[in-house]
Amino acid sequence: MDEKTGEVLTGAVLAERMGWCADLVAGMARVLLSGHWNTADVDALASGVDATGRGLPSQAWMALRRLGWGVAPPDGVRVNDRIVRMAQEQAGRVLRSVKWRADVVAGVLASWPADPDRRTPQEWDTVRRAVPGGAYLPSGVIRSRTRQIAAYVRGSGRLPVDVFELEPSPGALGMLLLAACDGQQATIERADDGRRALLRLQLPVRPDPGAYADWSWVACPLTLPPTVPANAVLHPPTLRIAGGRVRADLAFTHPVPKPRRSGHTVALGVDWGLNTLLSAGALRLHDDGRITALAAGGQFRAAGVLAKQHRLRRTSEHLHTKTRHYTRLADPALDGRQAVLTEEIRRVAQRRSRLNDALARSAARWAVDQAITAGATVIYLEDLRSLEAGGMGSTTNTRLSQTVRGQIVRWMRHVAAETGIAVVTVPPRDTSRHCPHCLTPLRHRKAPDRPATPGWKWALCADCGWQGDRDQGAWRRIAARGLTHQAKTITDRTSGQMAIRTVVDRLERGAVVTTAPKTSRADRSKTGPTRPRTNRPAPRRREVPSPARPPGRTGRRPEGHAPTGRSRLPRAADRYQSVTTISTPTTRHKPRGAALGAGFHLHAHALPT
Repeated sequence: MDEKTGEVLTGAVLAERMGWCADLVAGMARVLLSGHWNTADVDALASGVDATGRGLPSQAWMALRRLGWGVAPPDGVRVNDRIVRMAQEQAGRVLRSVKWRADVVAGVLASWPADPDRRTPQEWDTVRRAVPGGAYLPSGVIRSRTRQIAAYVRGSGRLPVDVFELEPSPGALGMLLLAACDGQQATIERADDGRRALLRLQLPVRPDPGAYADWSWVACPLTLPPTVPANAVLHPPTLRIAGGRVRADLAFTHPVPKPRRSGHTVALGVDWGLNTLLSAGALRLHDDGRITALAAGGQFRAAGVLAKQHRLRRTSEHLHTKTRHYTRLADPALDGRQAVLTEEIRRVAQRRSRLNDALARSAARWAVDQAITAGATVIYLEDLRSLEAGGMGSTTNTRLSQTVRGQIVRWMRHVAAETGIAVVTVPPRDTSRHCPHCLTPLRHRKAPDRPATPGWKWALCADCGWQGDRDQGAWRRIAARGLTHQAKTITDRTSGQMAIRTVVDRLERGAVVTTAPKTSRADRSKTGPTRPRTNRPAPRRREVPSPARPPGRTGRRPEGHAPTGRSRLPRAADRYQSVTTISTPTTRHKPRGAALGAGFHLHAHALPT
């Protein structure tokens, strides 16, 4: 509602007025980015001190003003100082974030290899010494920057000077960072019922406000989601436009238990997979140093979701191929078709992003729920940031490279922080290669019913006789390694993430899962004759007569085996997706049903623990 005129604004009008304000902010942010997109200015901002030696504030807009980097609105446009703050805040955040990329690119350029496609071990050591923090930097980051620079060399015939020559000045997003404002631009208050909030902010009444009178206060009621606790403190949100509607990214703070780096006795181990996206289980560390498993573990299977993602990826590649073909033809008559394809590419990319986000949230929630159920205080998982799939075929390599491990870890840390559970990454070395009970190298076979066929899914130990799913053995190794190395856990000062970076052989020898002895709950000794038992304690369903039908449809039940709902699930939801399916089916696989997709929930399977 416009408080100046009392007019109730529709969603379209509110989005239009907010778009005018966001365009003003984005225009000034672009001016700041283009003017300071160079090494000297970025280094000055990242140094943390101004020209007089005083420390720069943590807020980006205040740091830019301390350095004297100002910006003004276009001629004839009048805005208050808070609008300029939002532009400086957005530009300052971008300039601060580019410092890390600039250091990585500078280190790669300083140690440019003779063959960019294949570095020698000595060249790897050189580039890691040249990059800040390169000793623990994932090799995939260095490879991606190397490929980026190699593409620039092929186009220009020389190496770039720095990242600012390699990458153009980024554009500014159309959003309002209200966190940079005070009460003279935006306020937010929570209602008495705790489920609603009122956001008040100043918005222009025209695209080019020429005076302060062209700005007015607008009251926007917000319905808080159930994820916002009743005792949470609300902060000014970030407003953006998506699909013609105004979206508010609301920030809030509330007290949570502080996770511990060490002192854990119950831990949840999580292993990554492809079709079986997550395999997890809990281990207990006893006072005498023994480690035992609390249960058989569970699996989060998302084969159908990943098949749908694979179908969308193929569709996107096909659309990109057609768009590049139209570009090469350079026929003005094809501009309309190319515009349609460009819009379809955007929609497919949006669907892929939403599907990845839904899958990451669901998998993270499942893993944290497993930890809460087992009473674990820490979740250990592999650090696979350096994984680059190869040698397994183009399809499998692509699927392994495009899994959402990073998003799952991010959401897992977010969800686990609410309950005080620590999330720690451990080195992935030999987690699937050695036996969890005796650390002997395992032999891998195709399936338990095909012990003579080489494969990778089923693991057998020739020493202690243990056998099981490869992923089930891996989560035991991960959790045992984390429990024995928990004193080596470090916390990153910048991100606050916990990690175990090295494996100590002395501690690794103790990361052995002990098999708990089987005990009987009651004495089953035979003391008398066995009582006869019927083979069928209850009659078959068809032998039970149906009750008298009451008037109307209430109270009816089908007779015999009459179906109660849909006749059958889609083929993609029931083909080879039972909890015990491991071996390859004898019939030829027909992926048509899974490729067409049968919905998200029909394809996300989780085993109970």
